[in-house]
Amino acid sequence: MQKLKKIGYDVNAKDKIYAFLFLGPSLLILSIFVFYPMLRTLYLSFFLTNTLGKPTVFVGFNNYVNLLTSSTYLNSLKATITYVIAVSMLTLVLGILLAQAASKKIAGINFFRTIFSGTMGVSVSVAAIFWLFIFNPSVGLLDQVTTFLHLPTINWLTQPGWAMLAVIISTVWMNLGFTFLIFFGALQSVPKFLYEAAEIEGASKSYQFFHITFPMISPTIFFISIITLIESFKSFGLIDLMTAGGPDNATNLMVYRIYQDAFLSGNYGSASTQSVILAIIISLFTLMQFKLLEKKVTY
Repeated sequence: MQKLKKIGYDVNAKDKIYAFLFLGPSLLILSIFVFYPMLRTLYLSFFLTNTLGKPTVFVGFNNYVNLLTSSTYLNSLKATITYVIAVSMLTLVLGILLAQAASKKIAGINFFRTIFSGTMGVSVSVAAIFWLFIFNPSVGLLDQVTTFLHLPTINWLTQPGWAMLAVIISTVWMNLGFTFLIFFGALQSVPKFLYEAAEIEGASKSYQFFHITFPMISPTIFFISIITLIESFKSFGLIDLMTAGGPDNATNLMVYRIYQDAFLSGNYGSASTQSVILAIIISLFTLMQFKLLEKKVTY
């Protein structure tokens, strides 16, 4: 035991040089594209800026107070929370259900596995064009279905409530390919003898799911829930191409509002403040997920 305690590794000057050589490029890139923008954003959030993004007047926390007392911004925050919760829950549940269905050994299942994961290869612009056609009130697929069933036509992208639902559906569809693939891989790793033993004991399919499948893939569920939540907060492309934040700012989520204030209005101080608030909100939601879900994860 004494000999083991004396065993160590001395880091000499040559080792330090090699460490800096290998880590240096990565640290440099992170500093330029991550650390500096973060610090610059925090700095600008305490200033009024000109249209070029240069600070002009120090206002302290006034930018934060003005935003958090603005009904427009609070409505954007409310819409964002609604969107994030809906997208996260639907993506998680549908991903598990599709993966469970694709795990069945039936004829032609490989075709459906390919279809379920196909959205991973679809770009945001193509997805937006596809869903704009689907939701078109004149020639869209949904319009054709409602007309055939003699139901009233819905103006999906021009009515606030329906526009939010349309964006949520489109985003969930975009996210399902990745979620399905991860869950499908997790289900394949569950030992088959557990299901065989449960069937011998007469356990129902629902019992097997909640007492075998769910605990065994709980680390994957935890991972997907975190990733989906963060990605939902950062949604931009579909909203920009489908609704541009409308109608009546119903889909003007926080990230899109930051884009509008910074690059369309030139109000970089307000946009920086919103970016800091968004980062804090994402951190709080992620922390809540760790506190609530990590205890239920079975490793």
